[in-house]
Amino acid sequence: MKVLVTGANGQLGHDLVKILSPEHEVIGFGRDQMDVCDLASVKHTMESVVPDVVVHAAAYTAVDRAETEIDEAFRVNAVGSRNVAVAAEEVKARVCYISTDYVFDGTLDGPYREYDQVGPTSVYGQSKLAGEVLTQTLCSRYFIVRTSWVFGAHGGNFVKTMLKLGQGRSSLQVVDDQTGCPTYTVDLARFIGDLISTEKYGVYHASNSEACTWFEFAKAIFEEAGQSVLVDPCTTQEFPRPAPRPRNSVLDHLAMRTNGFVKMPAWRDALQRFLAEYLSK
Repeated sequence: MKVLVTGANGQLGHDLVKILSPEHEVIGFGRDQMDVCDLASVKHTMESVVPDVVVHAAAYTAVDRAETEIDEAFRVNAVGSRNVAVAAEEVKARVCYISTDYVFDGTLDGPYREYDQVGPTSVYGQSKLAGEVLTQTLCSRYFIVRTSWVFGAHGGNFVKTMLKLGQGRSSLQVVDDQTGCPTYTVDLARFIGDLISTEKYGVYHASNSEACTWFEFAKAIFEEAGQSVLVDPCTTQEFPRPAPRPRNSVLDHLAMRTNGFVKMPAWRDALQRFLAEYLSK
């Protein structure tokens, strides 16, 4: 199967290319090779490659900056996704759109299922939801994969930030009133590889199993890395950010279970595997 990956130089895109390549013919494009915001460029690329599946991982992900760069966030996440959907449909390719927990407002008591009411409160979340809607509207065969709290070897993420801060401080404050599911890019890429090999189209929530707060996640990072850093819990109000964060980002994996996919490993297991590789370099 021929797979085209957008955002191939990003955190998830890099691992998608690496993990899917042994079983598929994978062609990865970064922004320099294909600007998803340029419809003519996207069409030309699709017509040249003629993929069977497009994994659309390219995105504007600067959550806080999006609050002021509204047009740019929608240009990439909405218009760019429309362009990918239109061009893919013309060459009869299926599309796997990578989305986010930020499409929910975070007020639900309990994990979010795939068909719970969406209601993003941030510009980033609104722009990613727009990408979902356009993919569903313009593609006849699509997968939408919502994920959360992503970390991996390539690009910036919470795990790397904590490790860096821990080198220069003996204590840190981390919010303890936001709960979610950390997700290792390697595990996510493996699930996406399994998913796109089927015709089980629809919306999926894909994250590592079990949930934690950012405070609990930070404590685990330092424990697993062997760093002696005291982590103190604080509230979201004590650590204000430009973009609102969902209080509850926990994703239920209903679609994975009902479609026969094996659940992803627990987040702490994923963290251990990530650190074993990352810290050995």
